[in-house]
Amino acid sequence: MAQIGRYRFLTIAVVFHLVYIYSIFSIYFVSPIVHGMREHQVENQEAPAKRLVLFVGDGLRADKAFQSFPDPRPVDPDSEEAKVPRPLAPFLRSRVLEHGTFGVSHTRVPTESRPGHVALIAGLYEDVSAVMTGWKLNPVNFDSVFNRSRHTWSWGSPDILPMFEHGAVPGRVYADTYGAEEEEFSKAKDAYHLDEWVFDKVKTLFAEAKTNATLDAELRKEQNVFFLHLLGLDTTGHTHRPYSWQYLHNIQIVDKGVQEITKLIEDFYDDGKTAFVFTADHGMSDWGSHGDGHPDNTRTPLIAWGSGVAAPVVNESGVAKGHEDQFSSDWGLDRVQRHDVSQADVAALMAYLVGVAFPTNSVGELPLSYLDTDLKSKAEALLVNAKEILEMYRVKEETKKSTELYYKPFSGLGDETHSVEYRVSRIQEAIDKGDADNAIRQSYELIQLGLQGLRYLQTYDWLFLRTLVTAGYIGWIVFAITTVVDLHVLGEASQTFRTVPSMIVFSSILVALYSVLFMQQSPSVYYAYAFFPVMFWEEVWARRSALIEGSKALFAHVTSKSEVLKLVLSTIGFFGLLEALVQSYFRREIYTVCYLLATAWPAFYGPDFMRENAATVSSWVLSCVLMSVFTTLPANKVEDLSLIMYGGALMFAVGVLYLLLEKSITANAKSSDDKAPVKALDTTSRSILGVQVGLVALAMIVTRSSVITLEARQSLGAGNIYVGWITLVTSLVLPLAYARQPDRHYLHRLVVIFLQFAPTFIILTISFEGLFYFAFCLCLFSWMHLEHSVYLHKTKPSKPAAVPMNPITPAAVAATDRLRSLEKGAYRALTLADTRIALFFIYLIQSAFFSASNIASVSSFSLDAVARLIPVFDPFSQGALLLLKLLVPFAALSASFGLLNRRIGVAPSALFMLVMALSDVLTLSFFFEVRDEGSWLEIGTGISHFVIAGLLGVFVAGLEMVSGWVVGGVEGGKQEKGLMNGKGTNGKMVNGKHNGKAK
Repeated sequence: MAQIGRYRFLTIAVVFHLVYIYSIFSIYFVSPIVHGMREHQVENQEAPAKRLVLFVGDGLRADKAFQSFPDPRPVDPDSEEAKVPRPLAPFLRSRVLEHGTFGVSHTRVPTESRPGHVALIAGLYEDVSAVMTGWKLNPVNFDSVFNRSRHTWSWGSPDILPMFEHGAVPGRVYADTYGAEEEEFSKAKDAYHLDEWVFDKVKTLFAEAKTNATLDAELRKEQNVFFLHLLGLDTTGHTHRPYSWQYLHNIQIVDKGVQEITKLIEDFYDDGKTAFVFTADHGMSDWGSHGDGHPDNTRTPLIAWGSGVAAPVVNESGVAKGHEDQFSSDWGLDRVQRHDVSQADVAALMAYLVGVAFPTNSVGELPLSYLDTDLKSKAEALLVNAKEILEMYRVKEETKKSTELYYKPFSGLGDETHSVEYRVSRIQEAIDKGDADNAIRQSYELIQLGLQGLRYLQTYDWLFLRTLVTAGYIGWIVFAITTVVDLHVLGEASQTFRTVPSMIVFSSILVALYSVLFMQQSPSVYYAYAFFPVMFWEEVWARRSALIEGSKALFAHVTSKSEVLKLVLSTIGFFGLLEALVQSYFRREIYTVCYLLATAWPAFYGPDFMRENAATVSSWVLSCVLMSVFTTLPANKVEDLSLIMYGGALMFAVGVLYLLLEKSITANAKSSDDKAPVKALDTTSRSILGVQVGLVALAMIVTRSSVITLEARQSLGAGNIYVGWITLVTSLVLPLAYARQPDRHYLHRLVVIFLQFAPTFIILTISFEGLFYFAFCLCLFSWMHLEHSVYLHKTKPSKPAAVPMNPITPAAVAATDRLRSLEKGAYRALTLADTRIALFFIYLIQSAFFSASNIASVSSFSLDAVARLIPVFDPFSQGALLLLKLLVPFAALSASFGLLNRRIGVAPSALFMLVMALSDVLTLSFFFEVRDEGSWLEIGTGISHFVIAGLLGVFVAGLEMVSGWVVGGVEGGKQEKGLMNGKGTNGKMVNGKHNGKAK
């Protein structure tokens, strides 16, 4: 490969990181869906129920369903009766106490509506990436209880029902949905009307059956299923939070509706042969979101009653079984045994109750404690359940055998004495002998073996793929460091040693890998996983001289014991901060400690430095103290108009002060040795800046109006929405009007960027995020100035001295050379001290993510703010706005970093490339922490952390390009003049040997 230039390096970085981020979905989250299985159904016993009704309270937490609260919407709020706690779902509670079986259904991540309903109705856990393929249609068709029924009637959201209709036998599933515009996502409209719409539709259907003989005949057939999807709770929770009176009142609405539908259906059939199941697809966090593995999101209620369902098991003498975790201690149900299940088990339960075949893709275990039948029938049903799971194992194993070169079978089912056929015959023999308990025990063991076998096949390629990915990431890190050293330390002076034997070796490795992948019919993305490590390590080997020569140059000054000790301590501090960043993903408070420690950083350069840069040091200390506060605040924020306005007022004040004092500010920012006259202020530029300040004020006004309107539960007028959108869009595009005034002072450019995104952080904020934006920008500004001051301090010549022959080592001579070379338009070489700047940059990127609780949790996003612009539920549009808010701090970060590059005289891409090399130490750490089983919290956390860390490489590449545009044409003092005025683009390297053009 030819010498790696700047843009080629960035392209490789982006492609590599995007491909390798996807690797966790090739390794950990491969779709479990296969086809070609035979169906299995309990055939030698009558179905417990002739029909089944499934209620799903979308977004209903288990604790809220059973806890007691004062009446959330009393007729007389001041009455004593209204203040007395009472169960909000008395009918469902009566099913628990007198008629059926209850427990907690544990979901998996992502805790979203689509995967939750797939688990409930199909009995399978979709791979995590499936949620990104769409909300309605299926990436891979799967079997479900609805598809196995005679006919299914369903009512509810257009986001859920169509995927079961499209995946079933044509005409088998009837789906009646309301329009998407009904899902208004604002406080002005009660969402429980969505649930009432569903209940009304069910009542209409049965009312019509009284006059429609054909419909009546269809309804009275056996194996029919009725599905009521109740979205109101989810929408209300997002808008008002699950502890609000609106959410609690919605529980009352659902309970009343379930009671009415239960009575309606029982009266219609009057045969006592209907089974009812009430549950939820996922829970909801205290801040009104879901998606991750927090227990509030993964614990949902499960209540079953009716035909075929066991009566409650009551312990009159104390606490019944199932309550050992204390989660249900305040439900008042301690005497009733709690039967917890995994969410996929519900599909197996429903299939058995209504007498249909188990869905062929189901991994659910039939929960026998919910069944009202004898032990022999339970044993027979559980054996069929085991056969269905083992059928998937058979199909998957045959598929794996057909592609693997050397297949090693699963030991638990791999020989005659442990074969499926032998084990099934043993269980059947126990049933025939009347030893049901033994048969049930063996069936459970066989199910577990089947699931372990499926797990074995699912993870069969893990070792191979993990090795490739690890080699790829390590190869990338070494390759990136090699490129940085070659380009920005040695000035591309190193030689490339690529010999015929080395080319044969690396080519042979790649051909061997590709041959194995081809023979095993591996997915095409596997070829990319194999290509990158070979390419990176071949390039490193060919350019190993750059690492050797660069190491000599970078460490040439480390000659004394004190220098060695300083290097060792610096290295320990470097890796200590990286480890702190890893741990910060689990404990945000680490940022508080790091910011407070950072206040002492300027003191390391001595009292003279502190005195000479008193203003810069003071602003740095102040900004670090301010930033240390945010990670001590709770991640679950509630809407606070006062904090929103305080943040907006600070942003507005910055703009006004700069308008009033621009001339003196920019003049004071000039270096004392810059004798060029201060330019007159540009009227057009100041007018545009004044409009930006006005947009900040307008954003405050429209946001205040929208918040007050929604809090009053009034519909948000079109005026508020239009003005909000106009303000947001105009503020983002207005800086393009500066295109004809490119030669502006760097402070002016920073203020423009700060004001450009200020309205975004006002309109899309619910609490202290605006204050965070102000503090973060102040911290960036202080950091940029402080790093520049440190550089000048370290490179300031103390006295005239002879120039050593080695041009890289002495800092004093480097300063003199720099001043001369910058006038000629050249860049200086990187030094070890620049590693600190790169590490600071990585730290600030992480802080931008976590300090304002933007990604304190995957589900920490609040949709209150986006409801001011998009009141109707639209997950992708609302998600795009939240993503915009998330990315805003990076614009300020890229601008500050780009300006710092110029002010210390390094090449535009040098430090960005160094950051991309170092940041993947975090990525590789999180790669091995990703898991697809264990606690739901661990699964969600692992995915989130790896993706965030992996995207840093893409972020940095994007920031590097944004930075080049942002700081283009910016003026500086004389010490940066060669760079700031567009000179220095010829790629000359100070203290290096390169005199060619930049790559």
